Amino acid sequence: MKIIDQVYIDGAFVTPHGTELFDLYNPATATVIGQVRLGDETDTRTAIAAAKRAFADFSRTSKEERIALLDRLADAIEARTADITEAVIEEYGAPMSRAAWMADYAVGTFRLAAKTLESYEFIRQIGTARVTMEPLGVVGLITPWNSDAGFICGKLAMVVASGSTCVIKPSEMSAIQTQIVTEALHAAGLPAGVFNIVNGRGEVVGAEISAHRDIAKVSFTGSTATGRAILRAGAETMKRVTLELGGKSPMIILDDADFAAAVPFVLGAGFMNSGQACVAGTRILVPESRLAEFEAAIRTAIARIKSGNPREADTAIGPMVSQRQWDRVQGYIAKGLAEGATLLAGGEGRPDGTADGWFVKPTVFTNVRNDMVIARDEIFGPVLSIIPYRDDEQAIEIANDTDYGLHAYVAGGDETRARAVADRIVAGRVIINAAPMEMNAPFGGFKQSGIGRENGVFGLEAYLEPKAVMG
Repeated sequence: MKIIDQVYIDGAFVTPHGTELFDLYNPATATVIGQVRLGDETDTRTAIAAAKRAFADFSRTSKEERIALLDRLADAIEARTADITEAVIEEYGAPMSRAAWMADYAVGTFRLAAKTLESYEFIRQIGTARVTMEPLGVVGLITPWNSDAGFICGKLAMVVASGSTCVIKPSEMSAIQTQIVTEALHAAGLPAGVFNIVNGRGEVVGAEISAHRDIAKVSFTGSTATGRAILRAGAETMKRVTLELGGKSPMIILDDADFAAAVPFVLGAGFMNSGQACVAGTRILVPESRLAEFEAAIRTAIARIKSGNPREADTAIGPMVSQRQWDRVQGYIAKGLAEGATLLAGGEGRPDGTADGWFVKPTVFTNVRNDMVIARDEIFGPVLSIIPYRDDEQAIEIANDTDYGLHAYVAGGDETRARAVADRIVAGRVIINAAPMEMNAPFGGFKQSGIGRENGVFGLEAYLEPKAVMG
Protein backbone atom coordinates (compact mmCIF):
# COMPACT_ATOMS: atom_id res chain seq x y z
CA MET A 1 0.00 0.00 0.00
CA LYS A 2 1.33 3.39 -1.00
CA ILE A 3 0.43 6.13 1.47
CA ILE A 4 0.67 9.72 0.23
CA ASP A 5 0.14 12.00 3.19
CA GLN A 6 1.71 15.29 2.11
CA VAL A 7 0.99 18.16 -0.28
CA TYR A 8 3.54 20.57 -1.75
CA ILE A 9 3.33 24.20 -0.61
CA ASP A 10 5.90 26.99 -0.64
CA GLY A 11 8.77 24.78 -1.78
CA ALA A 12 8.24 21.99 0.77
CA PHE A 13 6.31 18.77 1.34
CA VAL A 14 3.90 19.42 4.22
CA THR A 15 1.14 17.58 6.04
CA PRO A 16 -2.18 18.91 4.81
CA HIS A 17 -4.82 20.47 7.03
CA GLY A 18 -7.37 18.24 5.31
CA THR A 19 -7.86 14.78 6.82
CA GLU A 20 -9.92 12.83 4.27
CA LEU A 21 -8.29 9.64 2.98
CA PHE A 22 -9.02 8.64 -0.62
CA ASP A 23 -8.44 5.12 -1.96
CA LEU A 24 -6.21 4.63 -5.02
CA TYR A 25 -6.83 1.69 -7.37
CA ASN A 26 -5.08 -0.45 -9.92
CA PRO A 27 -7.77 -0.49 -12.64
CA ALA A 28 -6.40 -3.68 -14.19
CA THR A 29 -7.20 -5.61 -11.01
CA ALA A 30 -9.84 -3.35 -9.41
CA THR A 31 -7.89 -3.53 -6.13
CA VAL A 32 -6.84 -0.79 -3.73
CA ILE A 33 -3.11 -0.08 -4.00
CA GLY A 34 -2.82 3.01 -1.83
CA GLN A 35 -4.36 6.02 -0.17
CA VAL A 36 -3.89 9.77 -0.46
CA ARG A 37 -4.68 12.32 2.20
CA LEU A 38 -6.61 15.13 0.55
CA GLY A 39 -6.10 18.82 1.07
CA ASP A 40 -8.96 21.19 1.85
CA GLU A 41 -9.86 24.87 1.54
CA THR A 42 -7.30 25.85 4.18
CA ASP A 43 -4.49 24.11 2.31
CA THR A 44 -5.62 25.76 -0.93
CA ARG A 45 -5.60 29.23 0.60
CA THR A 46 -2.15 28.60 2.08
CA ALA A 47 -0.88 27.53 -1.34
CA ILE A 48 -2.43 30.58 -3.03
CA ALA A 49 -0.78 32.87 -0.48
CA ALA A 50 2.60 31.23 -1.14
CA ALA A 51 2.20 31.67 -4.89
CA LYS A 52 1.19 35.30 -4.40
CA ARG A 53 4.33 36.01 -2.35
CA ALA A 54 6.53 34.29 -4.92
CA PHE A 55 5.02 36.24 -7.82
CA ALA A 56 6.53 39.55 -6.72
CA ASP A 57 10.07 38.37 -7.47
CA PHE A 58 9.41 35.68 -10.07
CA SER A 59 7.49 38.04 -12.36
CA ARG A 60 10.67 40.12 -12.69
CA THR A 61 12.94 37.27 -13.79
CA SER A 62 14.49 37.52 -17.23
CA LYS A 63 13.67 35.40 -20.23
CA GLU A 64 17.09 33.76 -19.95
CA GLU A 65 16.48 32.83 -16.30
CA ARG A 66 13.15 31.22 -17.14
CA ILE A 67 14.64 29.25 -20.04
CA ALA A 68 17.26 27.90 -17.65
CA LEU A 69 14.54 26.89 -15.19
CA LEU A 70 12.55 25.14 -17.94
CA ASP A 71 15.64 23.19 -18.95
CA ARG A 72 16.15 22.13 -15.33
CA LEU A 73 12.53 21.06 -15.05
CA ALA A 74 12.83 18.99 -18.23
CA ASP A 75 16.00 17.30 -16.95
CA ALA A 76 14.38 16.56 -13.59
CA ILE A 77 11.31 14.94 -15.16
CA GLU A 78 13.48 13.03 -17.63
CA ALA A 79 15.41 11.52 -14.72
CA ARG A 80 12.15 10.03 -13.41
CA THR A 81 10.54 8.83 -16.66
CA ALA A 82 10.92 5.16 -15.72
CA ASP A 83 9.12 5.78 -12.42
CA ILE A 84 6.41 7.83 -14.11
CA THR A 85 5.88 5.12 -16.73
CA GLU A 86 5.49 2.45 -14.05
CA ALA A 87 3.04 4.58 -12.09
CA VAL A 88 0.96 5.29 -15.20
CA ILE A 89 0.64 1.55 -15.88
CA GLU A 90 -0.14 0.68 -12.26
CA GLU A 91 -2.49 3.53 -11.35
CA TYR A 92 -4.08 4.41 -14.68
CA GLY A 93 -3.82 1.16 -16.62
CA ALA A 94 -2.30 2.56 -19.80
CA PRO A 95 -0.63 -0.03 -22.07
CA MET A 96 3.15 0.00 -21.84
CA SER A 97 3.80 1.89 -25.06
CA ARG A 98 1.24 4.57 -24.21
CA ALA A 99 2.60 4.95 -20.68
CA ALA A 100 6.13 5.49 -21.98
CA TRP A 101 4.83 8.07 -24.47
CA MET A 102 3.05 9.92 -21.64
CA ALA A 103 6.26 10.16 -19.62
CA ASP A 104 8.26 11.39 -22.61
CA TYR A 105 5.54 13.92 -23.47
CA ALA A 106 5.84 15.46 -20.00
CA VAL A 107 9.56 16.05 -20.59
CA GLY A 108 8.88 17.51 -24.03
CA THR A 109 6.47 20.14 -22.74
CA PHE A 110 9.29 21.93 -20.90
CA ARG A 111 11.65 21.66 -23.87
CA LEU A 112 9.03 23.12 -26.21
CA ALA A 113 8.20 25.95 -23.80
CA ALA A 114 11.88 26.88 -23.59
CA LYS A 115 12.11 26.90 -27.38
CA THR A 116 9.01 29.08 -27.65
CA LEU A 117 10.44 31.50 -25.10
CA GLU A 118 13.75 31.89 -26.95
CA SER A 119 12.17 33.77 -29.85
CA TYR A 120 9.30 35.47 -28.01
CA GLU A 121 9.35 39.26 -27.76
CA PHE A 122 7.87 40.59 -24.51
CA ILE A 123 8.32 44.24 -25.57
CA ARG A 124 6.88 45.65 -28.80
CA GLN A 125 6.46 49.09 -30.30
CA ILE A 126 2.92 49.72 -31.55
CA GLY A 127 2.85 53.17 -33.11
CA THR A 128 3.72 55.59 -30.32
CA ALA A 129 3.02 53.02 -27.59
CA ARG A 130 5.49 50.72 -25.89
CA VAL A 131 3.61 47.48 -25.30
CA THR A 132 4.85 44.95 -22.76
CA MET A 133 3.43 41.46 -22.27
CA GLU A 134 2.93 41.15 -18.52
CA PRO A 135 2.52 37.92 -16.48
CA LEU A 136 -0.99 37.55 -15.09
CA GLY A 137 -0.25 36.67 -11.47
CA VAL A 138 -1.29 33.54 -9.57
CA VAL A 139 -2.77 30.90 -11.84
CA GLY A 140 -4.89 27.91 -10.84
CA LEU A 141 -4.16 24.75 -12.84
CA ILE A 142 -6.75 21.96 -12.63
CA THR A 143 -5.79 18.74 -14.41
CA PRO A 144 -7.57 15.42 -15.18
CA TRP A 145 -6.67 11.77 -14.65
CA ASN A 146 -6.16 10.63 -18.25
CA SER A 147 -2.63 12.05 -18.68
CA ASP A 148 -1.53 13.24 -15.27
CA ALA A 149 2.15 14.04 -15.83
CA GLY A 150 1.56 15.56 -19.26
CA PHE A 151 -1.13 17.98 -18.12
CA ILE A 152 0.70 19.06 -14.97
CA CYS A 153 3.95 19.66 -16.83
CA GLY A 154 2.38 21.18 -19.93
CA LYS A 155 0.46 23.81 -17.99
CA LEU A 156 3.30 24.48 -15.53
CA ALA A 157 5.74 24.97 -18.41
CA MET A 158 3.75 27.92 -19.75
CA VAL A 159 3.24 29.39 -16.28
CA VAL A 160 7.01 29.40 -15.73
CA ALA A 161 7.66 30.76 -19.22
CA SER A 162 5.24 33.64 -18.62
CA GLY A 163 6.64 34.63 -15.25
CA SER A 164 3.47 33.76 -13.35
CA THR A 165 3.16 31.43 -10.35
CA CYS A 166 0.60 28.73 -9.71
CA VAL A 167 -1.39 26.35 -7.56
CA ILE A 168 -2.01 22.97 -9.17
CA LYS A 169 -4.94 20.71 -8.33
CA PRO A 170 -4.38 17.37 -10.07
CA SER A 171 -6.94 14.59 -10.08
CA GLU A 172 -7.02 12.84 -6.72
CA MET A 173 -7.28 9.56 -8.66
CA SER A 174 -3.71 10.07 -9.97
CA ALA A 175 -1.95 10.74 -6.68
CA ILE A 176 0.85 8.19 -7.14
CA GLN A 177 1.77 9.70 -10.50
CA THR A 178 1.47 13.20 -9.02
CA GLN A 179 3.80 12.32 -6.15
CA ILE A 180 6.57 11.23 -8.52
CA VAL A 181 6.11 14.31 -10.70
CA THR A 182 6.13 16.58 -7.65
CA GLU A 183 9.35 15.02 -6.36
CA ALA A 184 10.96 15.59 -9.75
CA LEU A 185 9.77 19.19 -9.98
CA HIS A 186 11.05 19.84 -6.45
CA ALA A 187 14.46 18.48 -7.46
CA ALA A 188 14.68 21.14 -10.18
CA GLY A 189 15.06 23.77 -7.46
CA LEU A 190 12.62 26.50 -8.46
CA PRO A 191 12.11 29.39 -6.03
CA ALA A 192 9.71 28.49 -3.22
CA GLY A 193 6.07 29.20 -4.01
CA VAL A 194 6.43 29.37 -7.80
CA PHE A 195 4.44 26.14 -8.02
CA ASN A 196 2.31 24.49 -5.33
CA ILE A 197 0.46 21.19 -5.64
CA VAL A 198 -2.58 20.30 -3.53
CA ASN A 199 -4.29 16.93 -3.94
CA GLY A 200 -7.99 17.31 -3.30
CA ARG A 201 -11.52 17.02 -4.57
CA GLY A 202 -12.79 19.30 -7.30
CA GLU A 203 -15.72 20.49 -5.22
CA VAL A 204 -13.29 21.49 -2.44
CA VAL A 205 -9.84 22.47 -3.74
CA GLY A 206 -11.01 23.15 -7.30
CA ALA A 207 -13.92 25.27 -6.11
CA GLU A 208 -11.64 27.35 -3.87
CA ILE A 209 -9.22 27.96 -6.74
CA SER A 210 -12.07 28.93 -9.06
CA ALA A 211 -13.55 31.50 -6.68
CA HIS A 212 -10.53 32.91 -4.81
CA ARG A 213 -9.90 36.60 -5.50
CA ASP A 214 -6.11 36.17 -5.68
CA ILE A 215 -6.32 33.69 -8.57
CA ALA A 216 -5.97 35.69 -11.79
CA LYS A 217 -6.60 32.83 -14.19
CA VAL A 218 -7.74 29.21 -14.23
CA SER A 219 -6.49 26.71 -16.78
CA PHE A 220 -8.65 23.60 -16.69
CA THR A 221 -8.73 20.38 -18.70
CA GLY A 222 -11.72 18.12 -18.14
CA SER A 223 -15.44 17.82 -18.71
CA THR A 224 -17.62 20.50 -20.25
CA ALA A 225 -19.93 20.41 -17.20
CA THR A 226 -17.07 21.22 -14.83
CA GLY A 227 -15.77 23.86 -17.23
CA ARG A 228 -19.12 25.65 -17.02
CA ALA A 229 -18.95 25.59 -13.20
CA ILE A 230 -15.43 27.09 -13.25
CA LEU A 231 -16.57 29.81 -15.65
CA ARG A 232 -19.47 30.73 -13.39
CA ALA A 233 -17.33 30.72 -10.24
CA GLY A 234 -14.65 32.89 -11.81
CA ALA A 235 -17.04 35.48 -13.20
CA GLU A 236 -17.26 37.43 -9.93
CA THR A 237 -13.54 38.25 -10.04
CA MET A 238 -13.26 38.40 -13.85
CA LYS A 239 -10.81 35.51 -13.99
CA ARG A 240 -9.13 34.74 -17.26
CA VAL A 241 -9.79 31.14 -18.27
CA THR A 242 -8.42 28.51 -20.57
CA LEU A 243 -10.86 25.62 -20.73
CA GLU A 244 -9.98 22.50 -22.72
CA LEU A 245 -13.15 20.47 -22.49
CA GLY A 246 -14.97 17.59 -24.13
CA GLY A 247 -15.06 16.40 -27.70
CA LYS A 248 -16.98 14.18 -30.11
CA SER A 249 -14.55 14.31 -32.96
CA PRO A 250 -15.55 13.34 -36.51
CA MET A 251 -13.38 11.13 -38.70
CA ILE A 252 -14.41 11.74 -42.33
CA ILE A 253 -13.50 8.93 -44.72
CA LEU A 254 -13.72 10.33 -48.24
CA ASP A 255 -14.82 8.06 -51.06
CA ASP A 256 -11.32 8.02 -52.61
CA ALA A 257 -9.62 6.91 -49.36
CA ASP A 258 -7.25 3.95 -49.34
CA PHE A 259 -8.79 1.71 -46.68
CA ALA A 260 -5.48 -0.06 -46.08
CA ALA A 261 -4.22 3.23 -44.64
CA ALA A 262 -7.53 4.66 -43.44
CA VAL A 263 -8.58 1.76 -41.19
CA PRO A 264 -5.46 1.88 -38.96
CA PHE A 265 -5.88 5.68 -38.88
CA VAL A 266 -9.49 5.26 -37.73
CA LEU A 267 -8.75 2.73 -35.01
CA GLY A 268 -5.68 4.58 -33.80
CA ALA A 269 -7.58 7.86 -33.49
CA GLY A 270 -10.65 6.23 -31.97
CA PHE A 271 -9.00 3.94 -29.44
CA MET A 272 -6.03 6.13 -28.42
CA ASN A 273 -5.41 6.19 -24.68
CA SER A 274 -7.87 3.28 -24.32
CA GLY A 275 -10.59 5.57 -25.70
CA GLN A 276 -10.17 7.89 -22.70
CA ALA A 277 -9.09 10.87 -24.80
CA CYS A 278 -10.87 14.15 -25.46
CA VAL A 279 -9.53 14.15 -29.04
CA ALA A 280 -10.62 10.59 -29.87
CA GLY A 281 -12.17 10.30 -33.33
CA THR A 282 -15.34 8.50 -32.30
CA ARG A 283 -17.77 9.46 -35.11
CA ILE A 284 -16.66 7.66 -38.28
CA LEU A 285 -18.31 9.20 -41.34
CA VAL A 286 -18.25 6.72 -44.23
CA PRO A 287 -19.64 7.14 -47.78
CA GLU A 288 -22.73 5.00 -48.36
CA SER A 289 -21.21 3.68 -51.57
CA ARG A 290 -18.34 2.05 -49.66
CA LEU A 291 -20.02 1.27 -46.34
CA ALA A 292 -20.06 -2.53 -46.68
CA GLU A 293 -16.43 -2.55 -47.77
CA PHE A 294 -15.43 -0.37 -44.83
CA GLU A 295 -17.38 -2.47 -42.33
CA ALA A 296 -15.63 -5.61 -43.52
CA ALA A 297 -12.23 -3.96 -43.19
CA ILE A 298 -13.00 -2.69 -39.69
CA ARG A 299 -14.33 -6.07 -38.56
CA THR A 300 -11.14 -7.77 -39.71
CA ALA A 301 -8.84 -5.15 -38.14
CA ILE A 302 -10.62 -4.92 -34.82
CA ALA A 303 -10.37 -8.68 -34.31
CA ARG A 304 -6.62 -8.14 -33.89
CA ILE A 305 -6.99 -5.41 -31.23
CA LYS A 306 -6.47 -6.65 -27.70
CA SER A 307 -8.13 -5.14 -24.66
CA GLY A 308 -6.46 -6.53 -21.56
CA ASN A 309 -3.48 -6.56 -19.23
CA PRO A 310 -1.58 -3.29 -19.84
CA ARG A 311 1.73 -5.02 -19.03
CA GLU A 312 1.46 -7.36 -22.01
CA ALA A 313 3.25 -6.05 -25.08
CA ASP A 314 0.40 -6.78 -27.51
CA THR A 315 -2.25 -4.93 -25.48
CA ALA A 316 -3.66 -1.91 -27.30
CA ILE A 317 -6.50 -0.99 -24.93
CA GLY A 318 -6.13 -0.96 -21.17
CA PRO A 319 -8.86 -0.81 -18.51
CA MET A 320 -11.13 2.11 -17.78
CA VAL A 321 -9.77 4.21 -14.94
CA SER A 322 -12.51 3.37 -12.41
CA GLN A 323 -15.64 1.34 -11.75
CA ARG A 324 -17.66 4.48 -12.36
CA GLN A 325 -16.07 4.99 -15.78
CA TRP A 326 -16.60 1.31 -16.66
CA ASP A 327 -20.27 1.60 -15.71
CA ARG A 328 -20.59 4.76 -17.81
CA VAL A 329 -19.15 3.11 -20.92
CA GLN A 330 -21.28 -0.01 -20.45
CA GLY A 331 -24.33 2.23 -20.15
CA TYR A 332 -23.60 3.87 -23.49
CA ILE A 333 -23.11 0.52 -25.20
CA ALA A 334 -26.55 -0.51 -23.90
CA LYS A 335 -28.00 2.78 -25.17
CA GLY A 336 -26.55 2.18 -28.61
CA LEU A 337 -28.24 -1.21 -28.78
CA ALA A 338 -31.51 0.23 -27.49
CA GLU A 339 -31.42 3.02 -30.08
CA GLY A 340 -31.24 0.49 -32.89
CA ALA A 341 -27.63 0.87 -34.00
CA THR A 342 -26.05 -2.24 -35.50
CA LEU A 343 -23.31 -3.79 -33.36
CA LEU A 344 -20.38 -4.49 -35.68
CA ALA A 345 -17.85 -5.54 -33.02
CA GLY A 346 -17.51 -5.74 -29.25
CA GLY A 347 -20.50 -5.07 -27.05
CA GLU A 348 -21.42 -5.25 -23.40
CA GLY A 349 -19.33 -6.95 -20.74
CA ARG A 350 -15.63 -7.67 -20.37
CA PRO A 351 -13.32 -9.14 -23.02
CA ASP A 352 -12.44 -12.81 -22.70
CA GLY A 353 -9.78 -13.50 -20.08
CA THR A 354 -10.37 -10.30 -18.09
CA ALA A 355 -12.65 -11.32 -15.24
CA ASP A 356 -10.94 -8.82 -12.96
CA GLY A 357 -10.41 -5.16 -13.74
CA TRP A 358 -12.40 -2.52 -15.56
CA PHE A 359 -11.86 -3.75 -19.11
CA VAL A 360 -14.13 -2.93 -22.06
CA LYS A 361 -14.44 -4.73 -25.38
CA PRO A 362 -13.33 -2.53 -28.30
CA THR A 363 -16.77 -1.71 -29.66
CA VAL A 364 -17.97 -0.40 -33.02
CA PHE A 365 -21.54 0.41 -33.98
CA THR A 366 -22.65 0.96 -37.57
CA ASN A 367 -25.78 2.39 -39.20
CA VAL A 368 -25.67 5.11 -36.54
CA ARG A 369 -27.65 8.30 -36.99
CA ASN A 370 -26.07 11.53 -35.84
CA ASP A 371 -29.03 12.23 -33.54
CA MET A 372 -28.46 9.06 -31.50
CA VAL A 373 -27.10 9.45 -27.97
CA ILE A 374 -23.97 7.45 -28.83
CA ALA A 375 -23.25 9.98 -31.61
CA ARG A 376 -23.97 13.05 -29.46
CA ASP A 377 -22.39 12.35 -26.06
CA GLU A 378 -18.71 12.01 -25.22
CA ILE A 379 -18.48 8.40 -24.03
CA PHE A 380 -14.78 8.47 -23.07
CA GLY A 381 -14.18 4.82 -23.78
CA PRO A 382 -13.35 2.52 -26.72
CA VAL A 383 -16.73 2.89 -28.45
CA LEU A 384 -16.97 4.11 -32.06
CA SER A 385 -19.95 4.96 -34.26
CA ILE A 386 -20.03 4.57 -38.05
CA ILE A 387 -22.36 7.11 -39.67
CA PRO A 388 -23.10 6.74 -43.41
CA TYR A 389 -23.26 9.84 -45.65
CA ARG A 390 -24.16 10.57 -49.29
CA ASP A 391 -21.63 13.17 -50.44
CA ASP A 392 -18.98 15.60 -49.19
CA GLU A 393 -21.54 18.28 -48.38
CA GLN A 394 -23.52 15.98 -46.12
CA ALA A 395 -20.32 14.68 -44.51
CA ILE A 396 -19.31 18.22 -43.57
CA GLU A 397 -22.82 18.97 -42.32
CA ILE A 398 -22.82 15.88 -40.09
CA ALA A 399 -19.29 16.54 -38.85
CA ASN A 400 -20.28 20.04 -37.71
CA ASP A 401 -23.63 18.97 -36.26
CA THR A 402 -22.33 18.61 -32.71
CA ASP A 403 -22.05 20.65 -29.53
CA TYR A 404 -18.30 20.13 -29.65
CA GLY A 405 -15.44 21.34 -31.84
CA LEU A 406 -12.16 20.15 -30.38
CA HIS A 407 -10.63 17.88 -33.00
CA ALA A 408 -11.36 16.25 -36.35
CA TYR A 409 -9.79 13.87 -38.84
CA VAL A 410 -9.99 13.44 -42.63
CA ALA A 411 -8.81 10.49 -44.73
CA GLY A 412 -8.71 10.77 -48.52
CA GLY A 413 -6.61 10.04 -51.60
CA ASP A 414 -6.69 13.55 -53.08
CA GLU A 415 -4.82 15.81 -50.65
CA THR A 416 -6.26 19.02 -52.10
CA ARG A 417 -9.80 17.74 -51.71
CA ALA A 418 -9.09 16.43 -48.19
CA ARG A 419 -7.69 19.82 -47.19
CA ALA A 420 -10.74 21.60 -48.63
CA VAL A 421 -12.97 19.41 -46.47
CA ALA A 422 -10.74 19.99 -43.41
CA ASP A 423 -10.99 23.75 -43.91
CA ARG A 424 -14.76 23.59 -43.49
CA ILE A 425 -14.82 21.55 -40.29
CA VAL A 426 -15.46 23.60 -37.15
CA ALA A 427 -12.71 22.28 -34.87
CA GLY A 428 -9.59 23.55 -33.17
CA ARG A 429 -7.40 20.97 -34.90
CA VAL A 430 -7.82 18.74 -37.94
CA ILE A 431 -5.46 15.91 -38.89
CA ILE A 432 -5.36 14.69 -42.50
CA ASN A 433 -4.24 11.14 -43.32
CA ALA A 434 -2.54 10.46 -39.97
CA ALA A 435 -0.19 13.42 -40.26
CA PRO A 436 2.05 13.80 -37.19
CA MET A 437 0.88 16.10 -34.42
CA GLU A 438 2.56 19.50 -34.34
CA MET A 439 3.07 20.11 -30.63
CA ASN A 440 3.65 23.87 -30.98
CA ALA A 441 0.38 24.37 -32.86
CA PRO A 442 -2.48 25.84 -30.80
CA PHE A 443 -4.62 23.28 -29.00
CA GLY A 444 -8.18 23.95 -27.89
CA GLY A 445 -11.70 23.90 -29.19
CA PHE A 446 -14.68 25.69 -30.68
CA LYS A 447 -18.17 25.70 -29.18
CA GLN A 448 -18.55 23.63 -25.99
CA SER A 449 -15.08 22.15 -26.37
CA GLY A 450 -13.69 25.12 -24.51
CA ILE A 451 -12.25 28.61 -24.46
CA GLY A 452 -8.71 29.65 -25.35
CA ARG A 453 -5.69 27.73 -26.61
CA GLU A 454 -2.67 25.94 -25.21
CA ASN A 455 0.82 25.17 -26.62
CA GLY A 456 3.39 27.34 -28.36
CA VAL A 457 3.01 31.09 -28.70
CA PHE A 458 -0.78 30.88 -28.33
CA GLY A 459 -0.38 28.95 -25.08
CA LEU A 460 2.20 31.38 -23.73
CA GLU A 461 0.08 34.43 -24.47
CA ALA A 462 -2.82 32.85 -22.60
CA TYR A 463 -0.81 33.66 -19.44
CA LEU A 464 0.10 37.22 -20.45
CA GLU A 465 -1.71 40.57 -20.64
CA PRO A 466 -0.59 43.43 -22.94
CA LYS A 467 0.19 46.72 -21.23
CA ALA A 468 0.62 49.88 -23.30
CA VAL A 469 2.65 52.88 -22.14
CA MET A 470 2.57 56.13 -24.13
CA GLY A 471 4.69 59.20 -23.63
